[in-house]
Amino acid sequence: RHDIGASELLDGREYLLSPWGPLLAQNGYVAFCLDMPSFGSQSARTESAMAKALIWYGRSLIGRMLEQEMAALSYLSSRADVDPGRIGGFGISLGSTLSYWQAAIDPRLKAIAHLCCFADYATLIELGAHDHHAIYLLVPGLLNAISTGQIAGLVAPRPQLICVGGLDELTPRLSVERGLAEARQMYEQAGAAWALDFFEEPLAHHEETPQMRARVLAHFARHL
Repeated sequence: RHDIGASELLDGREYLLSPWGPLLAQNGYVAFCLDMPSFGSQSARTESAMAKALIWYGRSLIGRMLEQEMAALSYLSSRADVDPGRIGGFGISLGSTLSYWQAAIDPRLKAIAHLCCFADYATLIELGAHDHHAIYLLVPGLLNAISTGQIAGLVAPRPQLICVGGLDELTPRLSVERGLAEARQMYEQAGAAWALDFFEEPLAHHEETPQMRARVLAHFARHL
């Protein structure tokens, strides 16, 4: 929801068990979330208007989001209460995509975990499921250059946890299997097969589950 934005960190959402901000703080983490373009304090222009303008110039809205996340990482790394060698990324849905795309291009993210948005896009098109994604995700020519499984594979050898719901329409099983196979191959080539972890909650929809939360916390405790 564009009107909520970064406040989700403290206020939560219906698909979360509870807000993540207080939980992370209780576990000793500095938690930081920023409004993405078209969300929260940046919602004066709609997602559609921003995305269309950028696409006309051969750019993308998710690219603008990643650019702002890079600035956020620079800010975090400069803080006295943050260890720049132990910064992780976490997200669900849009935040899921942002977490592993950001880690693919920015080595300052040392470990990531993401929920409910990992899928091979070419397979989504094949299955007729791609229109569940919003226009922010459109990158001109993306699938001519790389797949989402390969993007996730670029995170290797850094630890990555992927969680999906078996009934989530954004992550049909075949699209997850194909993307995961590519990511695993790249992790194996990097000598880091151990660093890629996957968990599917068979009866879950587009939502966080207690099992997912426990795995995320254990993942970060182990790797950060």
